[in-house]
Amino acid sequence: MSQGTPYLVDFDPLALSLGPLAVHWYGVMYLLGFAAFWWLGRRRAARGLGPLKPPEVEDLLFYCVLGVILGGRLGYMLFYGWAQLVADPLSLLRIWEGGMSFHGGLLGVIAAMAWYGRRHGAGFWAITDFAAPLVPIGLMFGRLGNFINGELWGRLTDRPWGMIFPAALEPPIADHDRLLMLYAQGALNDQARHPSQLYQASLEGLLLFVLLYWYSRRPRPKMAVSGWFLTGYAAFRMFAELYRVPDAHIGYLAFDWLTMGQLLSLPMLAGGLVLLYLSRSRPVAG
Repeated sequence: MSQGTPYLVDFDPLALSLGPLAVHWYGVMYLLGFAAFWWLGRRRAARGLGPLKPPEVEDLLFYCVLGVILGGRLGYMLFYGWAQLVADPLSLLRIWEGGMSFHGGLLGVIAAMAWYGRRHGAGFWAITDFAAPLVPIGLMFGRLGNFINGELWGRLTDRPWGMIFPAALEPPIADHDRLLMLYAQGALNDQARHPSQLYQASLEGLLLFVLLYWYSRRPRPKMAVSGWFLTGYAAFRMFAELYRVPDAHIGYLAFDWLTMGQLLSLPMLAGGLVLLYLSRSRPVAG
């Protein structure tokens, strides 16, 4: 189906294993995202781009980490795992089993920034405009973690960059040696898929980061940076979802293409456009 031999995405999800200690690549990606937020945030603060001093970035990061973890997990269970939550309420606490939602994490981070701004006397929009350009690079690392895990794969494709994801094979192949043998024989080529994780890492991660970081390099009207973040993320996410297979237990919501991710991005798009409109009458942040 693909031209040539598609790449087999067959990474070990464990980055490090020392006895009972197991460090997963997905966790490493989260740490890299938080580290990037801290480093870039201190640089922005040192240049006077926002209401914070460099040492205060650590405090904001602490609140945002709590928002990402708590909001991401709660959002996943509400948006994607409602049936499991009803059958087993304690599953909400078993974060190590996987399952995090960006949209839930975003709501958690918004709540965290509101709390932080209230406690430290900084305006809410000043905080969100400061933090918005720092978020996409973390999203990029998160999608790279999805890629390493071989999850959230895309639709079947005959494009030369299509890739084979073992967990998506039909029928599934449990024996790893047999998997490698069939791959070497080219017997799996017709199951190549869009690497939608890399699409999202590139669009809502790297590209959105570059655009927002460039746009916010000088003072902008209040709400403008936040508005562009919401608008840009929603647009990129809705586009990338056209190539991604939705969660099996949810499927397409309508038209054989509308996904839960797209539906949840619609309020972000609307909110972002409203903020951009309102920002036109706001003063430039000093």
